[in-house]
Amino acid sequence: MLKWLDVIKFSDFGNPVPDKRVEKTEEEWKALLSPEQFNIARLKGTERAFSSDLCSYFEPGRYACVCCGTELFDAETKFESRSGWPSFTQPIKENAVAYHKDITFGMQRIEAVCNTCDAHLGHVFQDGPKPSGLRYCMNAVSLNKVAINEKKIDIGGGCFWCTEAIFQRIIGVVKVESGFSGGSVVNPTYREVCGGATGHAEVIEITYNPDEITFDDLLRIHLSTHNPTTVDRQGADRGSQYRSVIFYRSEEEKQSAMNVIDEVQKEYPDMIVTQLEMFEHFYKAEDYHQNYYNRNQEGGYCQAVIDPKLAKFRSVHYEKLKQ
Repeated sequence: MLKWLDVIKFSDFGNPVPDKRVEKTEEEWKALLSPEQFNIARLKGTERAFSSDLCSYFEPGRYACVCCGTELFDAETKFESRSGWPSFTQPIKENAVAYHKDITFGMQRIEAVCNTCDAHLGHVFQDGPKPSGLRYCMNAVSLNKVAINEKKIDIGGGCFWCTEAIFQRIIGVVKVESGFSGGSVVNPTYREVCGGATGHAEVIEITYNPDEITFDDLLRIHLSTHNPTTVDRQGADRGSQYRSVIFYRSEEEKQSAMNVIDEVQKEYPDMIVTQLEMFEHFYKAEDYHQNYYNRNQEGGYCQAVIDPKLAKFRSVHYEKLKQ
């Protein structure tokens, strides 16, 4: 997660390398954009405050650069700032946005531009909500709303190497990332979480297509592929970071999770102790934790711990497996 210090470092010492570059002449941009879009995105104009419905639009989706189509922000990071412009707490990727010092109008600000095509987006301020404290104050004219049919769920059930390997193989799952959630420390390291003092659990964030697999089915798989009846423990792994937990994003998801827990309880002789917590933020773990099983299948831990869990998963939920 980016914070103000990261924004300042980028503006002072150089921006991250974009995934690609799109460069056109001024005349080519004029041919693609409306006069208002060209004035704001290419000539660094500013739209009138409260002039766009996007300020109060919070439906799921993503926001892409009006010039090149690069996805810049996810609706999950959008918030009501009452500033008169659409506001976000984070870009969709660290390298999606570039930052430059702006000293126009007798003040020093940080300009945000599309890192792919240099389109002017707006400015970044340090008065946003926790945990990032950032407010990406964007011109709505510089953005296009992109509808997507994806949702996210964050769950913990012991070591995230195991849970990641299982859910990567499920029909309808688009992406699985390993990380941390539920604690008080911003951007924790794996070592810090293992120390047990951060309050975070090892979790995976699942991006899924709800037309192919439901929230309830994902929870049924979750509760049947780890032991949800042990407090702060999964096998030999002990500590609150290994707790069984489901993070919900709405009261509807909370009620669904409670119903699934009641349904699955009859399969266990002991009481299910899975915690239900309101989702606040997911902190992605270090790169070497991502896609761990697929990259280390010959490793001792993978063969001794993950392989048996995958075998059980395949036998119980074979109809949910990707081909």
